[in-house]
Amino acid sequence: MPLLNSLFSGVSGLRNHQSMMDVISNNISNVNTIGYKSSRVTFSDTFNRIIRYGSNPTETSGGINTFQVGLGMRINTVDRTWNQGTFEGTGITTDLALQGPGLFILENNGERYFTRAGAFIFDADGRLVNSQNGAIVQGKVANKEGIIPPGNYLEDIQIDSYMRLPAVATSRISWGGNLNSASSLTRSENYLQTGNINSALAVGESVTDQNIIYDENGNKYTFSVKYTKTADNTYDMEYQLKDSDGNTVVGPTTLPVVFDPGTGQLLTVNGNPPAAIQIQDVSLGINFNFDMTQITQNNSTSTIASTVDSNRQPTIITGSVTIFDSLGNAHILTLKYTKVDNNSWKWTASVPDSAGGLSGNTGSISFNPDGSVNTIIPNPPVLTFTPNGGASAQNIILNFGENFSGITQTSANSVLSALSQDGSAAATLSNLSIDKYGFIVGVFSNGQSRKLAQIMVATFPNLNGLLSVGENLYSLSANTGDPLIGEPGESTGTTIQSGALEQSNVDLSEEFTRMIVSQRGFQASARVVTVSDNLLQEITNLVR
Repeated sequence: MPLLNSLFSGVSGLRNHQSMMDVISNNISNVNTIGYKSSRVTFSDTFNRIIRYGSNPTETSGGINTFQVGLGMRINTVDRTWNQGTFEGTGITTDLALQGPGLFILENNGERYFTRAGAFIFDADGRLVNSQNGAIVQGKVANKEGIIPPGNYLEDIQIDSYMRLPAVATSRISWGGNLNSASSLTRSENYLQTGNINSALAVGESVTDQNIIYDENGNKYTFSVKYTKTADNTYDMEYQLKDSDGNTVVGPTTLPVVFDPGTGQLLTVNGNPPAAIQIQDVSLGINFNFDMTQITQNNSTSTIASTVDSNRQPTIITGSVTIFDSLGNAHILTLKYTKVDNNSWKWTASVPDSAGGLSGNTGSISFNPDGSVNTIIPNPPVLTFTPNGGASAQNIILNFGENFSGITQTSANSVLSALSQDGSAAATLSNLSIDKYGFIVGVFSNGQSRKLAQIMVATFPNLNGLLSVGENLYSLSANTGDPLIGEPGESTGTTIQSGALEQSNVDLSEEFTRMIVSQRGFQASARVVTVSDNLLQEITNLVR
């Protein structure tokens, strides 16, 4: 009976609008579910009953269209909308949100799943897992050198919370900075003595003077001069040079000096006219002039004094760096630069006596007229450090750079600093961070960081082919296509935000609008059923 068609059409409307309501209610109930993707329903009509077939036009009559009556509607698709959800910051490092089409890859009891919900934690074994069901996040784990293997082979992300880094002995130090080209020489050049010796001194009495001088390595020495009266107007002048430990390195040398009894001026030194004396020790880098020619003798008070290089400061540029031995002990290594000539400098490396012994610790560096490095001797400089306390002897290469990289000599102020050194103390894992490319980076107690693992993501030819299995998880279906597993970044179009969670993409205003549409569709379908029933009732009443 034709009336039954309208009845069944109305029922199909009731049934399918109820399904639409089910989808809407599921969306609304998941409005606060992290990583949830909303679904939508589309409808299509079902079969149509042909009342009369159409015909072609003829020369004498027009064509007739086919007459059809629909037999109701059905669900066409239930699709997910995969548009990006907003991020909510949590401040928890292992809370991860995905920007882009990728999904996290999980494994649980040998089954592989995918999810957009990144509320992860580290379990007691150090595995990064889904906090709800313990599914393990998949990725790649670095080797002992902190290198992530290439490719897309997946394994459980597992981090040893008790991880330790062994001590690494320093083997290379890079230096940088500038040496002022206008700097004066480091070694003392002139020792000028002035003043007067009281002529009333008795035979055997003396007058002394001393001052500090420097060798070309910047080491301090004490130069002392003593005038002892031996007769009227005649003295023995004794001079000597001692190092900082009190050891005599030059002299003592005694020379007779005679003053003019009338003028008080210095008359002779060792029987010769007064002249500056060159004090020199090539092996120590000592070379200065001792000038006593301005000393006088009269009845005034004895006032002998001296100045060295007009009281200028010697040029000594230093920089220090902490180095490590094979046991992880820290030591201070100091590098000292001293100027020996125009465009020419000497360098000396040292460690405290308590640290151990250091050899191969001197050399030189020269510069071109433009301030760039010319030659380094030896090249490369290699220190041999033998630490106290049982650590192994180690060679340390000093990298001073080349051309204008590293150390230069220009008119800028002098400054010397270590740019880097490759040693470190033993350390424990103190913190973790996760960057946008999925790298889990361990921060250790010695300040170093190392890549420990990388989280991988999967993209799909057909996201809507994924099957939802609950707990924010999806699995593959026949129409999903093979997952494309890759690293976060350009290759997958997906990056990771640590310390945030992706919220549901449900739009409540849209869902409420659809709810009204669904309600009205259901009401109208119900009205069709009611009216069809009334018509059937009228037909049955015809037999009375």
